[in-house]
Amino acid sequence: MTKADLIDEVARVVEMTRKDSETIVETIFDSVVRSLHQGEKIEIRGFGSFRTRQRQPRVGRNPKTGTRVDVPAKRIPYFKPSKELKDLVNGDGAVATEPGSSAEPGAPPSSFSY
Repeated sequence: MTKADLIDEVARVVEMTRKDSETIVETIFDSVVRSLHQGEKIEIRGFGSFRTRQRQPRVGRNPKTGTRVDVPAKRIPYFKPSKELKDLVNGDGAVATEPGSSAEPGAPPSSFSY
């Protein structure tokens, strides 16, 4: 799923214009990025948590030339899925479907509730 697909899905489910749903999706992504930049942890119950991890400086190698390269320390974003999300992905949990739809066993969930 791409960001454009996600925007279209939000517009369809919430029955709003694509422009309004794009604003919502962009605002959510911007909020996540801003919080991670500030060193905050984001926790979305039933989905997972986002945080940053510190990578230590190291000496790497340029794969093309083989020369040694100093790689500086940096923070990287990290996502840890919740147990509920893991169970839904693996088909171990109950999947809430839209009314009138028939979910096949092993099919990805169309939506789920928290």
